[in-house]
Amino acid sequence: MARIAGVDLPKNKHMDRSLTYIHGIGLTSARRILDKADLPYTMNSDDLGGDDVTRIRKIIEAEYTVEGDRRREVSMDIKRLTDSGCYRGRRHRMGLPCRGQNTKNNSRTRKGPRRGAARRN
Repeated sequence: MARIAGVDLPKNKHMDRSLTYIHGIGLTSARRILDKADLPYTMNSDDLGGDDVTRIRKIIEAEYTVEGDRRREVSMDIKRLTDSGCYRGRRHRMGLPCRGQNTKNNSRTRKGPRRGAARRN
């Protein structure tokens, strides 16, 4: 099992999909990394050799912000928005969607479970 950027890559998956388990790397970034490392997308993560892992690790460290640094960056961006009091910051603070979605019927993920009307006995 390969360990890159503090994440154990899943077993028996193609490399382009398994690299997406690292926070900050999507499918496009994973494919660019594999192109630079001269590895096929369809290679299984189980078949990686030690030199393959080091090549991938070097490319990620040199060119990408991943895992803890990326999470910290995102949280600081949200904190900046909430401190400035802009519209998006207020929506983050209230736990509502920030990107213009409807909230009358949907957005249960952000709003949480429904709270029914107060019942009378």
